[in-house]
Amino acid sequence: MATKVNLFPVENGDMTLVKFESGANLLIDVRVTGAADDPDEPAPDVIRLLKERLPRDAEGRPYVTAFLLTHPHADHCLGLEKHFHLGPPGDYPKGSDKILIHETWSSPMVFRRASKHFSICADAAAFCREARRRVRFWRDNGYAGDGNRVLILGEDEGGKTDDLGAILIKVDEVFSRINGAYDSTFTIRLLAPHPKSDDENLEDMRAHNRSSTILNISMSGDGVADRARFLTGGDAEVLVWEALWQRHAHRADWLAYDLLQAPHHCSWHSLSWDSWSQMGEDAKVSADARNGLGQARAGAVIVASSRPVKDDANDPPCIRAKREYQAILRPVGGTFRCVGEEPSERSPDVMEFEVTRDGLRPLRRRMSASVITGGGAIGREPLGHG
Repeated sequence: MATKVNLFPVENGDMTLVKFESGANLLIDVRVTGAADDPDEPAPDVIRLLKERLPRDAEGRPYVTAFLLTHPHADHCLGLEKHFHLGPPGDYPKGSDKILIHETWSSPMVFRRASKHFSICADAAAFCREARRRVRFWRDNGYAGDGNRVLILGEDEGGKTDDLGAILIKVDEVFSRINGAYDSTFTIRLLAPHPKSDDENLEDMRAHNRSSTILNISMSGDGVADRARFLTGGDAEVLVWEALWQRHAHRADWLAYDLLQAPHHCSWHSLSWDSWSQMGEDAKVSADARNGLGQARAGAVIVASSRPVKDDANDPPCIRAKREYQAILRPVGGTFRCVGEEPSERSPDVMEFEVTRDGLRPLRRRMSASVITGGGAIGREPLGHG
């Protein structure tokens, strides 16, 4: 089985499935709108598209090996309660076809910081309760099986995670485990969130976006280690990327990638303190943040998980951010792509990549009959993999 990365068309939101060579899979965030659930709406049915890519257990239930919620915003967890089973696995409702989560990956600092700045949505609160249930289960029993496992990404404040050594990953650590087992087909470095930082007392309207979980996932291809790296960081904004560069400039390889999911849906605020809508071309790039996001390897791809990127005042996605990412990619012969634009804006589909011994490879889609858009351009509908 080849390693594959699937990015789902969820407009301005994240929903990414990584399928490792071992057969294990990791789902990062989810966003299922009402339109995506409505067969009469044109929005892609992303849950159907996800289930088509998931294995099923002996009882026919679809499952993810692990699920990571990078941070508790609705555009990263909408539809979680409706489509995923939360609670003890023995309580799985028969006939529901909900997706089982064998192991949750959770960061307590993400939730702690978020709750200081806004009320989290119902789906985020449900995930938080589930993560706490699983931690209690582990504390009570000293072990956990499928549907009860949890991995804690990053230490909590006040020593609250000091007794969780067996299920705790500290920032900057590298791990190769999923659902309680070692997996030789990947290594993951946890880059954020940090338990405390010098910016902790800064007042900023976007403070709730300081604490996304950031992973750099090194994936094998055809049995060869580190054939591609996937850097993903939720909605982490400029302060975070500045801090990461200042922390790791002497070991920039820790931030190197072949595939980058442009943070916060290609938002300018991941690259600059200035407002694009207010300052336009006068807005300045943060050199440190650009360096943090600029460690592209040869032939790298940067993907905006967003609506189509237009030359307007919107942010996200932001045309100026797209141009900056294109500038990062130019020296390495890389490519910028947007999930909401492929294979066409009218009919976006799952964007897929495969990892082989030769590195990251996009899986192209064949196209059917042309559709003439209002602007005279030719759009096409997807038929399948090329």
